[in-house]
Amino acid sequence: MNEAVISIRDLHVARGGRPVLHGITLEVPPGMITGLLGPSGCGKTTLMRAVVGVQRITSGEVRVLGQRAGSPALRSRVGYVTQAPAVYEDLSVVENLRYFARVLGAPTGAAEATIATVGLEGAERQLARDLSGGQRARVSLATALLNRPEVLVLDEPTVGLDPVLRESLWATFHRLAAGGATLLVSSHVMDEAARCDRLVLMREGRILAEDTPPGILASTGAPDIERAFLALVRSHATEAAS
Repeated sequence: MNEAVISIRDLHVARGGRPVLHGITLEVPPGMITGLLGPSGCGKTTLMRAVVGVQRITSGEVRVLGQRAGSPALRSRVGYVTQAPAVYEDLSVVENLRYFARVLGAPTGAAEATIATVGLEGAERQLARDLSGGQRARVSLATALLNRPEVLVLDEPTVGLDPVLRESLWATFHRLAAGGATLLVSSHVMDEAARCDRLVLMREGRILAEDTPPGILASTGAPDIERAFLALVRSHATEAAS
């Protein structure tokens, strides 16, 4: 495996005085989709915020592309999409993207190019407030793609979308990975696991398992990722009690 794009060592994070992440150690390989799966509240968003460099950490180290997470040198190399779509309601799709392109110093024509990448041709002049949930998700993704980042951190990008839209967005993610980007994608929907190249299963601020989807199924003997997750939870509970 090539050198890790994201390298995390013994990461501890507390929020409001409560421990959220408990000694996370993880390496994310290049050019793949790594899925961060686990129930809501397990620490996925906190971990992603630490990777992007906007989360205060208690101890440990997070490095991205060889740099400390959040370093100025990474601003144009890392794209981040939060759960809530980041768009201005009173601007059209293309106006939103042209605005963010100016803020980010993206190349000329980046707004129009990303509209094509996320499949929003024909909706360029629509106001953001008139878009569907799926279209807003695509605009948010497009803003993160303006500088053609090497790393994309996507927090629950398909939440609330219907199966057709989810399928379409995942096809976009795979095209980006095929083009060399490294994606870290969080989800609490276990059936999205098979769409990832590698999986990191989390619960209560800890990593339960990290492997390819077939590897996790083989190690647990489970027929699907949801039952593999449950088997891992039971196994860890037994170990903790012994």
